Amino acid sequence: QVQLVESGGGLVQPGGSLRLSCAASGSIFSIEAMGWYRQAPGKQREPVASITSTGSTSYADSVKGRFTLSRDNAKNTVYLQMNSLKPEDTAAYVCNAKITPRGTLLLFNYWGQGTQVTVSS
Repeated sequence: QVQLVESGGGLVQPGGSLRLSCAASGSIFSIEAMGWYRQAPGKQREPVASITSTGSTSYADSVKGRFTLSRDNAKNTVYLQMNSLKPEDTAAYVCNAKITPRGTLLLFNYWGQGTQVTVSS
């Protein structure tokens, strides 16, 4: 069984910073990629950032230059450093990981529970 555990959300003023963490645990053979999506009220879930097993990153245009995604392979953990936060960044941030569990050759898509980020003065 594989689990994603997120932490780091909260309330921050515009221009402030937050760091989100997502740790994958359980019966993991390999992790292809990890990243974050977000969903604001009344809007569709959208990708924010992702990082592959080789360290290649991609970002949504709306967060480029402000957000940085990094990965600690030894801990199966990714960190999303969010700087210069704007009110429009307010959303539930959900961790995503593409993982092959032990005992299978199949790649599965896993989701965390989500952590709320609110940017407001």
